[in-house]
Amino acid sequence: MDVPRQATNKNRRRWIIGGSAIGAVALVTLALSRLEPAPPSVDRSTIWTDTVRRGPMVRQVRGPGTLAAEEVRWVPAVTQGRVERKLVQPGTPVTAGTILVELSNPDVDRQALEAQRQLAAAESELTTLRSNLQNQILTQQATIATVQSDYNEAMRQARANDGLAGKELVSQMEVDKARDHATELKTRLDVERQRLGFLRESMQSQLTAQQGQVKLLQGIVSFQRGQVESMHVRAGTDGVLQELPLEMGQWVNSGATLAKVVQPGRLKAVLRIPETQAKDVTVGQFASVDTRNGIVKGRVVRIDPAVQNGTVTVDVALEGPLPRGARPDLSVDGTIDIERLNNVLYVGRPAYGQAESTVGLFRLTGDGREAERVNVKLGRGSASTIEVVQGLKPGDVVILSDMSQWDSSNKVRLN
Repeated sequence: MDVPRQATNKNRRRWIIGGSAIGAVALVTLALSRLEPAPPSVDRSTIWTDTVRRGPMVRQVRGPGTLAAEEVRWVPAVTQGRVERKLVQPGTPVTAGTILVELSNPDVDRQALEAQRQLAAAESELTTLRSNLQNQILTQQATIATVQSDYNEAMRQARANDGLAGKELVSQMEVDKARDHATELKTRLDVERQRLGFLRESMQSQLTAQQGQVKLLQGIVSFQRGQVESMHVRAGTDGVLQELPLEMGQWVNSGATLAKVVQPGRLKAVLRIPETQAKDVTVGQFASVDTRNGIVKGRVVRIDPAVQNGTVTVDVALEGPLPRGARPDLSVDGTIDIERLNNVLYVGRPAYGQAESTVGLFRLTGDGREAERVNVKLGRGSASTIEVVQGLKPGDVVILSDMSQWDSSNKVRLN
């Protein structure tokens, strides 16, 4: 008779195998969970790097700008008028006497003619007055001569009567009458002489007043002639005509700017420095201006006290000859040397790093195939370099380009 087998050993073996498999899966899962994820890959050609160095570092600030003339002459309209002709085009060399524009205004011509007429009338009146006064003086001189003659005759008659009276040939009445007549003529002679003096004084004052009127009208005529002459608008200085924003037939008012004349050989650079960097700029600092056809050395001569659109205007006087093609309003880039630091650790300025801050930079490993994130404390900054205070050492190679898309990774692989 058959005896049934017991299944205890068989089931136990199954449980052992199953438990071992589950344990193996758990161990594998635990091991995989502890593995770091593979670092993301970065194309080496899309990044730029720099090596940390120790040595002197020149702090600089940089800003765009334009060239501008040191001497600018704005040519205004002296009188109102209508543009009849434009004789010179912008960009043409001019001299002080070059006529740029011809204006016309009939009222100005009429006022000049009226002033000339008034002057001619005043000059004619002066001539007539001088002639009349001179005639009066001559008449008075003739009167004095007549009275003088009569006085002399009366004196002779009085002396004769005195002689005859001594011989009792004439009466005493005749003697007294002759003396009274001589005295009367003497008084009249004195009066006529005083009248001549008054005439001369009056003549001088009247002539002076009329001459003043003539001189005043001469000034008015000269002014009106200047007004007429100003209708021929001249450059007023040697240079190059830069602007002439007028159209034929256009009416311009007195005082309006008609043209701009500049000295092309005397230019300065007007730079726009970011307001956050302009605090360290001072007058006298050295600068270099890139005209894209050469670099010109210069020196800071003026700093605008106001901020406009987030920038500060800085004027740089250029030293030395200018490159060919340098002209007003040419776009340039300027760099100003602020400070020279000796024996400091520095690196190229990262795309997202600011001075006096702590940032995370990717530092290349020894083989250069990977880069790991390190915290770097930055110090004083420059236009293209920045001081390293902590976190790097000389010889380290760091990535300067924008790596913000890998902020979640502490390591990247370079392909």
